[in-house]
Amino acid sequence: MAKSKKRKNSDYKTSILTTEEAKNNAKNAKKEGSRWDAAKTRAEAKQKKKNQPKKPREKGRIKEYFRGVKLEMKKVVWPTRSELGSFTVVVLATCAAFALLFWGIDSGVLAAIKALCF
Repeated sequence: MAKSKKRKNSDYKTSILTTEEAKNNAKNAKKEGSRWDAAKTRAEAKQKKKNQPKKPREKGRIKEYFRGVKLEMKKVVWPTRSELGSFTVVVLATCAAFALLFWGIDSGVLAAIKALCF
């Protein structure tokens, strides 16, 4: 299994620092005067972050994903045939019970509305 590249703490710090700096600059601009200065400072910080070069994507990410899926599927405990049959019966019985319950409530409410209104 190929090792994936881990990001260094310094990668996170640079993005955090730029946003923190932008917030601080915006606060300072707000204290000094207009909202325009604050907006301008935020826009400059955003543009600066946008102009940074994109990092190349790792190759083989899709392969790694499907390898992980295959590995996790091996860990699944599948039900036996008899368990599956009993689970199916329980689900169908529960659905039927709720269908009858809702039909009964609906019929009762409809009868009450007809009795009161007509």
